[in-house]
Order: sequence, then structure tokens, then C-alpha cells
Amino acid sequence: MEPGISLVSIFGACLLTVRFTAHTMKRLVFYFLMFPIVLLAQINESDTLNVKASLSITGFYQGGNVETLIFRTKTDFSFKPWKKWVFKNQNSYIYQEFGKEKADEDILSLNFLYLNPQRKIYPFVLGFISTNFRREIDLRFLFGAGATFQIINKEDHWLKFSISSEYEQTDFSETDFNYSQYDGQSSINTFRGTLWVNGNYKLFKNRMILTHESYFQPSLEEGNNFRWQADVGLEFPIWKFLNFKINYRHTFENIVIENQKQEDRFLTLGFTVKSY
Repeated sequence: MEPGISLVSIFGACLLTVRFTAHTMKRLVFYFLMFPIVLLAQINESDTLNVKASLSITGFYQGGNVETLIFRTKTDFSFKPWKKWVFKNQNSYIYQEFGKEKADEDILSLNFLYLNPQRKIYPFVLGFISTNFRREIDLRFLFGAGATFQIINKEDHWLKFSISSEYEQTDFSETDFNYSQYDGQSSINTFRGTLWVNGNYKLFKNRMILTHESYFQPSLEEGNNFRWQADVGLEFPIWKFLNFKINYRHTFENIVIENQKQEDRFLTLGFTVKSY
């Protein structure tokens, strides 16, 4: 690591989020209207490269009878602060507006620190910070540790299972929930256990890439406090650093504010851009 740079300072820098006014975002979106949605490739922390990074910005604006504004940005970054360690950070920001009514403004920062990720089994620590406007989550933070098991680790495909335990605190802007036992609580705190599965496979002589990433995250204290997410993608290489991608993401959160839906589904078409 370079002199004067600490892991704490890097971690803090990665959590910085730039807020945009609606007017500024409309101007930014305009510049990207002619470009399709950009999606990031999965970064494998077991790779031997010292530094890997990606950035995506996507937008859509529609005027007229129904004004629609969508602005999304995402960063993916990993580096080796020490010989046997890998730090991986993923940040995303989403803003959506329909008929001049804000529908989403979400921030998510995922941070992992791995020890000896080239080994068959290796430990890690994690820290997540997020907000979710639609689910009325003012702030959610989660810290924990776990281990990853590399089932397959080859150049053209890999498959990993991870298990971890975390402490989580979620601050809500409302206190009326779909489960009455939580009514009146502005914060819900719990210890969780998480099972992660993710993989990447190059098929048909690298003409198609299948990716998947999913997790199941139950509370270790309350049986009705759980969530899960599944993300599946198909990529078709166009150029060395550019793939066309079809992506489907399905999320479920069991405890939500009263009258909110527990499931969200996203289907996107676009491109994967990477710098490694």
C-alpha cells in the first residue's frame, strides 16, 4: 500500500455518495440517452490481478404526458492492500422518478476483506451500508465475518459457496409493519446467518457466459425475519472489454412496512463493461 493511505481512509472514501438535484440528473441522463443500460461483470477476488475496477452509468428520460427519469450508477473495485489480503468494494446509487414523483433513491455499499482468497477455503469480514426509499429504510448497516469454499476455481469457470454471520440494524421511517409484533419500533436489530452461492461459467468456446449470485439471509433470533435474493445473467462477448448481457434479479424481504409488497423483480438488457 502506498505511504499515507490506510484501509480506513479507503473504506471511507468508497462510502462517499454524491447527491444530485433532479435538474442535474436530467442533464446527466440526457448525455447517456443514446447508450443502452450498462451492467457490471462479477469480480472474482481469487484472481491474481492486483487491481480491478469497473464503473457504470445509465439513464433514461421521457417527457410528455408521463415524465419518467431513471438514473443509475455502480462501481466495482478490488485491490490487494497486503500480500495475502484482498479488499473488494461495490457501490450503487439509484434514482427513479415518475410523473415528478420520486419512486426510488437507494444507496448500497458492499465491502469485503478476504484473507488468502487463492486457497480452497478462506475467511473474510464484511460491512454493508444501505438505504431504500421504496421500502422506507432510512439506514441499514450490517457487519460480520464468514468463510468461502471454492468448489470450482478455473480460468473459464468458477463456483463458490460462502457462509457468514452478521449483526444488523435497520432504521425505518414508519413503524407500522406487516407483522404486528414489530409495530411501534423504528429500528429492528438482529443477528443473521447468511448462505451465499455465486458462479461464473464460460460456455460454447467463450461465446456465452452464465453468471449467478444468490443468498438466503435468515435471522438467528426471529423465524419471520428473513430475506433472499437471486441474480442470474447471460453474457455474449462482443469485444475484449464489452459483453451484451441479459440480467434477471428477484428479491424478497419478509418484514416490510404495512401494505408494501415483499417481492421485487428486475429484468434488464444492456452491456457489461470491465477494465481488467
